[in-house]
Amino acid sequence: MALIRLLAIDVDGTLLDSRGQLPEANLEAIAEAASDGVRIAIVTGRSFSFALPAVERLSDPLTLVVYNGAIARMRSGETLLRRLLPCAAAKDVLAATEAWRDSALLQFDRPSRGQMIYDRLDWTQPNRVKFREKNLALIEEVPALEDALVEDPIQIAFNGSVATMRALVETLRSTPALAALSISLTEYLHRDFSLVDVAASETTKGTALAALAGLLHIDRTEVMAVGDNFNDREMLEWAGVGVVMGNAADEMKAGFTVTGTNDDAGLALAIRTFVRRG
Repeated sequence: MALIRLLAIDVDGTLLDSRGQLPEANLEAIAEAASDGVRIAIVTGRSFSFALPAVERLSDPLTLVVYNGAIARMRSGETLLRRLLPCAAAKDVLAATEAWRDSALLQFDRPSRGQMIYDRLDWTQPNRVKFREKNLALIEEVPALEDALVEDPIQIAFNGSVATMRALVETLRSTPALAALSISLTEYLHRDFSLVDVAASETTKGTALAALAGLLHIDRTEVMAVGDNFNDREMLEWAGVGVVMGNAADEMKAGFTVTGTNDDAGLALAIRTFVRRG
């Protein structure tokens, strides 16, 4: 097996435990890998600002690949990669998903208020309450999402029950005008909650990880990725070493090495198994 030079880590369900905390074992294992010269990349569906608190204890240099691969930035804010959803495509998505408008957010690459735009999103849903509290300063309500498309967004993000979001994904994938767009699905069955992100074509964690490795002149055989959900599949398949968390759905485990759960610091076990030198 090739020497690992780039370690890509998902956040929710991988880096963090089920309480949303960073286990000390994970922190120590990542620090050990970094001290050996391994580049660390956090690869998440979260926004840049929402990802920062989760990684504040990790040392630099640290790259954050956010919005499921649409943007890659250093923690300092330096942008390495950026792929936006063209306004015309975003309007097509909105037209095809009118029935899910109460689950929709427009996401823009903006530093403050107006980063997240909604018109009919129901914030009273239990799975949305804490997210709104943590991101309130960035959220803005508008009369209609279509009118807010004054610049290319990063993505259109939907969230809701598992069944509702699966129906949405089926509609998106069966609409010819949207066939080329990227659709990322993240499911939390125990919470009956799913996230669906619609982005520009070829925008996935996998394509972003490949591009980042290219910038760093690192071969894919020297890359290890660890994740737990469906939106991690492309990066796990692309990496030379793909490791799935023990808490992942059974459908995610086929074909990959499986480590411990996020409550058992399975990430630390994977790092010490495949990354640590002698």
